[in-house]
Amino acid sequence: MTTLPQILIIEDEPEIRKFLHVTLEQQGYSVTEVITGGEGLKRITTYPPELIILDLGLPDMDGLEIINTVRSWSKLPIIVLSARDREQDKVAALEAGADDYLTKPFGTNELLARIKVALRHASNSQNKEETIFEYAGLKVDSAKRIVWVNTVEVHLTPIEYKLLTMLTKHAGKVVTHKQLLSEVWGKNAGTQSHYLRLHTQHLREKLGDDATKPKYILTEAGVGYRLKCE
Repeated sequence: MTTLPQILIIEDEPEIRKFLHVTLEQQGYSVTEVITGGEGLKRITTYPPELIILDLGLPDMDGLEIINTVRSWSKLPIIVLSARDREQDKVAALEAGADDYLTKPFGTNELLARIKVALRHASNSQNKEETIFEYAGLKVDSAKRIVWVNTVEVHLTPIEYKLLTMLTKHAGKVVTHKQLLSEVWGKNAGTQSHYLRLHTQHLREKLGDDATKPKYILTEAGVGYRLKCE
């Protein structure tokens, strides 16, 4: 018997809770709802779900507190669903450890796609990490350190390769500017965003990607970048 993926919704708006519950159950997920952050943390520690959908504006605490608490002991996927649409709110949640961030109102298909990506990442991290990434003609073999576009090998600089592999490692998820800078240039490079823009532009050119109509690398304005994967 197959166990349904368990999703915990931490949300105080009844209409959104009801909509999410019905939509997710129709997609084959098992759903639990709670209204407060305290209830959510108790549920997570008692009956850990496979994924958390989290509102930031809860009646008893800020959702960032929940992200920080959960990340202190768990890698459970967390998707933030919030009315806060400022760039700094998105960056704060992602850098605290959220896997993704959607603003209200949200598209159902987009939410379902983000859930699938987050669950797949969680499964891959528990099992053997995938060494080959493939999407729409782009192929990255991290074991052999080779990149192809439409079967043609693409030669990248070490920095461009680091950028690409960081994005493939988190494909489908937003990777913030700070996270990319720290991974590629080191922890003290947090303010060198011009380097990131320049090398991302060069990487796109080599992949044949157009920033205005991206095939591979999406720009999340003011936040970071996301590599398409489906």
